[in-house]
Amino acid sequence: MDSNINKNARRIDIHHHIVPDFYAKAIEENGAYSNKWPVPTWSVEQAKEHMSILGIETAIVSVPTPGAKIYEDNKEKRRILVRKLNEFMGDLVKNNPKEFGFFASLPSLTDVEGTLNEINYVHSTLKPDGYLLFTSYGNGQYLGHPSFKAIWTKLNELKAAVFIHPCEASTTVAIEYLPPPLLDFPHETTRTASDIVLSGTRAACPDIKIILSHAGGTLPFLARRITMAGAIPSLHCPRQPEQILSDFRSFYYDTALSSSVPQLQALLHFADPSKIIFGSDIPYAPLSVTLDYSKSLDTFFLNQFQNFSQAINRENAKKLFPDKFTD
Repeated sequence: MDSNINKNARRIDIHHHIVPDFYAKAIEENGAYSNKWPVPTWSVEQAKEHMSILGIETAIVSVPTPGAKIYEDNKEKRRILVRKLNEFMGDLVKNNPKEFGFFASLPSLTDVEGTLNEINYVHSTLKPDGYLLFTSYGNGQYLGHPSFKAIWTKLNELKAAVFIHPCEASTTVAIEYLPPPLLDFPHETTRTASDIVLSGTRAACPDIKIILSHAGGTLPFLARRITMAGAIPSLHCPRQPEQILSDFRSFYYDTALSSSVPQLQALLHFADPSKIIFGSDIPYAPLSVTLDYSKSLDTFFLNQFQNFSQAINRENAKKLFPDKFTD
């Protein structure tokens, strides 16, 4: 099953999900994605087995979509769930410090007070490697929304790493055989990344290390087109075209489910190569799928860009999380 996989890569996987039993139960009880995308089984033992098969030495884990958004209309339940998730991940890392790190979960960003309180708590008590944000909150509010300014300011003060994971759009129209993760999620990443940049949020928070999932969605293909927003006077965009492009290049990009030749060629021509990092999307992507994508990644770099292989599998992430990796 694992032939041709580079098991000596010592990969650092920054797109690796956990699904503890209490979270899976909460998803199922609230009907989130119940008919669109199955909730996978998960255990610490299973995660370690998958990591061994994929050549992953350390996984920075996070909670998959929908997170606390399953309690969109209940602020207290959101806060309770993220605290439980963060303490679970904190214990996981405490008991397995070499194998795992974690991105802390946060309540809905529409709950500014609750989000700031959770950031303060986990930063002082659990010491996460970064923070997980979803692409939108509330009624389609993307991450550049002005109401989120205080949260971005706090994360900038901490010089935090922020992992942005896509979630279902509020206006998604279902297409048969295409649940949101397959088609809409890459577009949602592109929309929220554009909102962060065009709103001036990225420029105002230069010390945050922002990671985009799935090679930035469609951003490598559309970035130059999006820069036109800065050249149209009637839009009053606070950023000029070259500034927009520079802001896009300041992001980190993971390779989760994004290792076809066209995707990788586009990403390498668009992004800063020192900011491309490995991601698996396990276990929401089945192991067989993740194996195929990892093999494609290894083959691509072996054949075309050998010098980048170790950097993308490991070294770039080590520099992103210097407190975690000292070897």
